[in-house]
Amino acid sequence: MNYKETLAWMFSKLPMYQRQGKTAFKKDLTNIVALAGHLGHPQQQFKSIHVAGTNGKGSTSHMIASILQEAGYKTGLYTSPHLRDFRERIKVNGKMIRKNCVINFIKRNHNFLERQQLSFFEMTVGLAFEYFAKQQIDIAVVEVGLGGRLDSTNILNPEISVITNIGYDHTQFLGETLPEIAFEKAGIIKENTPVIIGENQPEVIDTFMKIAKENHTNIAFAEDVNNTIYKTSLAGSYQSKNSKTAVAAIKKLNNFIVKEEDIKKGLLKVVENTGLLGRWQLLREQPKVIVDTAHNKEGLTYALRQLLEEKFENLHIIIGVVNDKNLETILPMFPKRAQYYFCKPTIPRGLDAQLLQQKAQGYQLLGNTYNSVNKAYKSALKTAIKNDLIFIGGSTFVVAEVV
Repeated sequence: MNYKETLAWMFSKLPMYQRQGKTAFKKDLTNIVALAGHLGHPQQQFKSIHVAGTNGKGSTSHMIASILQEAGYKTGLYTSPHLRDFRERIKVNGKMIRKNCVINFIKRNHNFLERQQLSFFEMTVGLAFEYFAKQQIDIAVVEVGLGGRLDSTNILNPEISVITNIGYDHTQFLGETLPEIAFEKAGIIKENTPVIIGENQPEVIDTFMKIAKENHTNIAFAEDVNNTIYKTSLAGSYQSKNSKTAVAAIKKLNNFIVKEEDIKKGLLKVVENTGLLGRWQLLREQPKVIVDTAHNKEGLTYALRQLLEEKFENLHIIIGVVNDKNLETILPMFPKRAQYYFCKPTIPRGLDAQLLQQKAQGYQLLGNTYNSVNKAYKSALKTAIKNDLIFIGGSTFVVAEVV
C-alpha cells in the first residue's frame, strides 16, 4: 500500500471516534496494552508529559513542546485530531512523521492490527510511541484523545501529569456532572507523579484531591506555581490560561534544565516550532477571516467574547457541528446580529445543515444552508465587503476544511 491507501485503510476499516462517535469508544485498555506488548513496550523507552482536559490541552501541549525545543531537548509531540494531514498528530521537534514510517508501521503490523480489531486511535498511539522510541527523543508531550482514565495514551508513566480544566464535553462517555468528568480526566494521575491543574474549579477540587491522595502524590494549581504573564505567538485571549499552565508544568518538571529565556522564546515561537493550526488563526484580511476550533460551551465562551471585541462592519459566521453536540448549550451564545452560513463537515458524524439551521432559528440565528464548508466559505467571501469579518467555527472538522 502507498501512503494514500494506508490512510484509507486506517480510516475506513477500523472504528474511529471522529467518524463514528460512540461506537468507537473503548471501555478498557486491553487493546493498547496488547499492542504495546507486541511492539516491545516503546512507551517505556522515553520520558513524557501527559496532558488532559476539556479545553486548551492541545494549545498547552504545543506550548510545552515549543519551550522544551528551545531548551535544546529533542521533543516528541502527540496530539489529536489533525486538521490537514494525519501526520500532524506525530511530530519530533515540529517535523511530522515521515509517510514511509506510517506505511511501514501498518505493513509490519497489519495482521496483528486486524486480528486484535484495534481502533484507529489505538493504532495511532502505538505508531506514535514506537516512532518516538526509535527517534530516541529526550521527552514526549502527549495529549489525551478523550477523557483520560480509559484513553489509549494512558499506558504512559509520565514525569508529570497536566489537567488543563474540566467542562461539559463528550458527556455521553465521561459523565453528566463536572465531578464525573473530572474523575475520568484524573485517571491520568499516576503514583508519585507531580500533577498540575490549570484552573482552580471548586466543583472538582475534592475529586482531584481524593485521586491524588490515593496515588500518593501532590497537586499544584498553575496559578500558584506561575503568576507571570508571558507573551505568546498564539492569538486568542484564552491562551493566557494555557500559557500559565504550560509554564507551571515546565517549572515542576524535574531533571530537565529550562531557562527563563527558553520559556519566553518557546512561547513566542509556538507556531514556528510546532506548526499548530486553527487557534484564533487569521487566514486573510479585507475581509478579515478568522478560524477557531473551539466547539463546546467553555471554549466558545472565550472565542465568541473575543470575536465581539473585533472591529468590523458586518459579521458573517460559518458554522457546522457534529451530530452529538448539545446545541441548547452553545447556540444561545452566538450573536444574533450576524449573517449565518450553516454547513455540514464532511464526516459521517456531521450534523445536517438544515437541521442545524432549524435549531438555530429558535435562537434568532438566521442564514442559509450549504452543501459543504467550502461552498459556505465561498459564499461568505462573495457577500462580505472589505471591512467585514468572517468567523469560521463550531467544530474542529469545519476548521480543518478551510485552513
